[in-house]
Amino acid sequence: MTSSAGCACRSPDAHPVQGEAAGAGEGSVLLYRALGLGDFLAAVPAYRAVQRARPDHQIVLAAPAWLEPLARLTGAVDRLLPARELEPLAWAGPPLAYAVNLHGRGPRSHQVLQALRPAQLLAFACPAAGYLAGPRWREDEHETRRWCRLLAHFGIPADPDELDLPHPPVPAPVGGATVVHPGASTPARRWAPERFAQVARYLAGRGHEVVLTGTTEERPLAERVAALAGLPRAAVLAGATTVEELAALVADARLVVSNDTGVAHLASAYRTPSVVLFGPVPPRRWGPPRRPQHLSLTGDAGRIDRIPVARVIRAVARVEYAISARR
Repeated sequence: MTSSAGCACRSPDAHPVQGEAAGAGEGSVLLYRALGLGDFLAAVPAYRAVQRARPDHQIVLAAPAWLEPLARLTGAVDRLLPARELEPLAWAGPPLAYAVNLHGRGPRSHQVLQALRPAQLLAFACPAAGYLAGPRWREDEHETRRWCRLLAHFGIPADPDELDLPHPPVPAPVGGATVVHPGASTPARRWAPERFAQVARYLAGRGHEVVLTGTTEERPLAERVAALAGLPRAAVLAGATTVEELAALVADARLVVSNDTGVAHLASAYRTPSVVLFGPVPPRRWGPPRRPQHLSLTGDAGRIDRIPVARVIRAVARVEYAISARR
């Protein structure tokens, strides 16, 4: 789900992310995904599919500017156009050959792209925007597969498992750490800090070097978890990492324990063992790929507050056993 990692915007203009000469081909394709970290990562297979289908076009991603370092890592984006959700886009390039709505299904996101007058719009059907060419939206569909299905409707094959990212060109703030991420964008998706603290204390007692991540706004939450768990203040990295450093931290991590948020998607992108807590949105819509190193947990009636601590600890043990058994 949506999550911010706190990387500052640098310019209102499109940012080159593969070199100044990139994308000189037959025109430009604009991919619209002006959302957070988890949303960005869930659509990586779609970016790559478009790049393969239109190799002679410049691929431009309209997304928050702080995501530029990760856009570079996908290998599928030539330029990033800084964008805020559902606000007009400052497109100053040549006429668009294609605009792809990877943002949503409603009239507002369609209208943002229709205002740029692309030669072709690839999007889900939206009668309110006068657009009927696309497929119908399915509410109960996994987010990654949703955008792959959209592209397939227009003859662009996409592989929903193509989520992996290369290691960022920066060192991890801490190598081999166990990452505990207690934040999320809404209270309904946050497991209680007291429960995270019990899990963090358990992990530290078993020799894990536990660090706590989050946004600047989530730092007090992370500090509370650290204090309850008996961890040093130095274990709190919330608000202290760039998005590249956060990615490197997760890429090199021993384990991630997180709510359903951007850090969980980074664990999927780097195949880092993870235990992800869900509610109220179910894992079938936003969960990690089905791999032995990833486990998703949800509480009774889809409530995250009904996931007991003992269940999370058992899940951690299962993930670690599955990894050790494969070595």
